[in-house]
Amino acid sequence: MLVLPGVLALEFGAATQIFSTDPHYELTVCAENGPVPGSGFAITVAVGLEALEDADTVIIPGYEDIDATPSAEFLSALRAAHSRGARLVSICTGVFALAAAGLLDGRPATTHWRQAEQLRRRYPHVNVLPNQLYVDDGDILTSAGVTAGIDLCLHLIRTDLGAAAANTRARDLVAPPRRQGGQAQFIERFRPEAGGDELAPLREWMLDNLAAPLTVDDLAEHAHMSRRTFIRRFREETGTTPMAWLTDARIDRARELLEASAVPVEQVGRLTGFGAPASLRAAFHRHLGTSPQEYRTLFRHKVEPART
Repeated sequence: MLVLPGVLALEFGAATQIFSTDPHYELTVCAENGPVPGSGFAITVAVGLEALEDADTVIIPGYEDIDATPSAEFLSALRAAHSRGARLVSICTGVFALAAAGLLDGRPATTHWRQAEQLRRRYPHVNVLPNQLYVDDGDILTSAGVTAGIDLCLHLIRTDLGAAAANTRARDLVAPPRRQGGQAQFIERFRPEAGGDELAPLREWMLDNLAAPLTVDDLAEHAHMSRRTFIRRFREETGTTPMAWLTDARIDRARELLEASAVPVEQVGRLTGFGAPASLRAAFHRHLGTSPQEYRTLFRHKVEPART
């Protein structure tokens, strides 16, 4: 377990609990310099970066200051461990250390959805998958936040020792025995933040007219632009296409209705522009890895029944 200053308590504690009490693993906590400060605590470590020289697996839990680049010695030790065949694992923002070492260039990876865009901007050669709970790319594995980190740790046990061992460990933790890495993180909203204001009125109009059968030509006409200019300007401001942004906004609105209203699932598709229930289900499975009804069961607030 390789910890950085500002290590996050839950990410560190969860992985430590899982592996330090499992007789099949020998866990060593190490750092470049110790003791390592966390949020309101400090971790005393007995060994330094030399522990990476014979580690089979190196786990980097999340840390606070992702703007701080680890030292050259730290990054060199990571690269050397990877070169000799060690398995590298990050939990939450620990992925920034792997990216800083250049080990994720051209490879898929994930992190907590709040930091996904920052990871993509800072390391454009990384294939960031913000909706994944965890990504297993063979010798390098990455995960989202705390509970996704637990999922990834159980996945490691399942890979190393089999399903029965992972299920036993999950029961000890009172955790789900298996959540697929491809299951989506339930992020706050799908539509991306805009980096420009020229088309802000149009985007507000789109949000007010989600149920309408809008096309790119409709939107370009409303913006008083040619189709080509409109698509280019929209991508410049949002980083995506008009129809992709519209789909994300419709999913966001559908989630709001499922969470905070008693509108029947059959009507949610019509109210959000997806149309038939089958189209809504397909969009939810594609973006969230679940169905609208399952999503409502997980996240629905207590609401009054709809009046007829």
